[in-house]
Amino acid sequence: MKKDPDLESALSRNRRWIVNNQIKNIILRYPNQDAPVKFLQKKFKTLDLQGKALNWLKKYPCCFHVYLQKDEYHCKLSKRMLFLVEEEESVKEMQEPVFAERLSRLLMLSVNHRLNVVKVNELKRNLGFPDDYLIRILPKYADTFRLVNHSGRRSSMEIELLSWNPDLAISAVEVSARKQGSSQPCFSCSLPSTWVKSWERFNEFNATPYISPYVDSRGLLEGSKEMEKRIVGLVHELLSLTLWKKMSIVKLGHFKREFNLPDKLNILLLKHPGIFYVSNRYQIYTVLLREGYNGSELIDKDPLVVVKDKFGELMQEGLHEYNRRHYEMNLEKQKKKGIDSVRKEKRSTEMTEQDDSGDKLGGLFNPEERKRFYKVLFDDDAP
Repeated sequence: MKKDPDLESALSRNRRWIVNNQIKNIILRYPNQDAPVKFLQKKFKTLDLQGKALNWLKKYPCCFHVYLQKDEYHCKLSKRMLFLVEEEESVKEMQEPVFAERLSRLLMLSVNHRLNVVKVNELKRNLGFPDDYLIRILPKYADTFRLVNHSGRRSSMEIELLSWNPDLAISAVEVSARKQGSSQPCFSCSLPSTWVKSWERFNEFNATPYISPYVDSRGLLEGSKEMEKRIVGLVHELLSLTLWKKMSIVKLGHFKREFNLPDKLNILLLKHPGIFYVSNRYQIYTVLLREGYNGSELIDKDPLVVVKDKFGELMQEGLHEYNRRHYEMNLEKQKKKGIDSVRKEKRSTEMTEQDDSGDKLGGLFNPEERKRFYKVLFDDDAP
């Protein structure tokens, strides 16, 4: 797939945010919210980062406060960062009904309306769920969800949907069609008009009837056009439920059985460049919903994303401060080097002038020595 600079930029910006958000969560869980940098260094491997944790933390002085205590570096969250943490927690409390709806839709999309807790945990960041969503949301919606565990193993615990809500079984594509006053739901294409062949394939695909991802797919033939239409609609709906309208293809693959997805999902997604954008940035295949972005910016921002954007702005501010400080330090070093080089050059010039001006033993500036020099040079008989 041809690279889209705007969407690649969105992924790059989002990557730095994800890393710092994970560091933030690690620090918040540590006793007194004060973590040794050595401890964070060990966690760097799980964050897929290289280099020194200390150097990374110092790049974001507005987010992290690094200090030396008993010959050991420690890290705490800055006051401004803690203020954003409180704001984020407040938004999460307000968003609990939205989280419940999101979880309902996720279960309604699955074949048996049941999902493994371990697998749902892989998507909780994408969906904006708080870490304690099981004890925060499920008890408040006991008539909608329940936890089941038939084997008794912790890894086999599942969330089951108890009641089907027809008002939620309406996909983002169908909602968009209703807003536009259209009776026929269809996908939108976000490609330039110059992509003629891609537009032709998209129009041909879009001409076939839309199949809602909330409809039972067990009657559809594998490999058929109807099944492809349904899978595209399902992935579209899943991405619509996420905060940033994106998801790792590897994570999607973990739900192959639950969502009835094909083995080679990435190939199917690449066939629809007008709907999805597939990137291999950071050596992780990620699929983005094209219509969710205007350039590199999200069009509809969840309230949680708005708070997280403030976090990103704080990061950028700290990074700018760090870069400015280093620029000034390097400039100072260059100035010092320049003064030293001028001094050395001056000393060298003075020594050269001293040598050329002659010394106690004479030289070519001594009239008698000069006569002897020219005599030797031009007179073959000279001694």
